[in-house]
Amino acid sequence: MTHRTNKPKPDNRADNVEKLQHMVQNTIENMELAEETAAHSRPEERRQIEAKNERRRESIQAMRDEIRDEYHDQQ
Repeated sequence: MTHRTNKPKPDNRADNVEKLQHMVQNTIENMELAEETAAHSRPEERRQIEAKNERRRESIQAMRDEIRDEYHDQQ
């Protein structure tokens, strides 16, 4: 049996902007689907969906800030 040493993977950040943009788009799509569901939900469920969408909006802003930072770091 051979012994392997685990080497850390190199930090390849070349596609971070693209991945983050994809994550933003997915989050927006999830928000839109949730809003459609909320339109047909009971008040308590609607409040929960609205709260989750608010957290999604905050996440989107954080991801957009990170996209901006990553883009500037790549320049």
